[in-house]
Amino acid sequence: MEEVGKNSGQALGTAALITGIISLVIAVIPCIGIMAIVPGIVTVILAAVGLSQAARDDSPRGMMVAGLVIGIVALLISSAQITVGKKLFTLKSEKFPQELREAIKEVREDVLKDLEDAKVNIKIESDGEKIEINAESSGNKEDLIKQLEDLEKTEIEKDSLPSK
Repeated sequence: MEEVGKNSGQALGTAALITGIISLVIAVIPCIGIMAIVPGIVTVILAAVGLSQAARDDSPRGMMVAGLVIGIVALLISSAQITVGKKLFTLKSEKFPQELREAIKEVREDVLKDLEDAKVNIKIESDGEKIEINAESSGNKEDLIKQLEDLEKTEIEKDSLPSK
């Protein structure tokens, strides 16, 4: 008499293996690997149910075990990314290395120095008239403000004149 092969849990084993591979691929992608938790949990559940069915009918368990192992590895990788992410987000500025703080301070000082040494050139051309203001931040700010106010007054007076 020929013995019939038992296939209990094989469909769940195949589903667990496919879902496990997908979750593993997602888990190893930086920053996106956190999303692998959901398919990883689905993989572990499918593999566990498939293993219980296979154990009940004494059928092969290879795909279920492979799916379970891959799902657990994907969950571990994903949870490691969550742990690292939490550590990065909870770092406080006093925990930064001294060299990094000094580098940030130097860059800030350089930017502020460049802004102080900045030169500004404003050119306005309208109907053949040309007005130009050249300013350096080391110059007298009150003079620059007065020049801009004079320009505004001139423009307002021109606009208020009746057109011919």
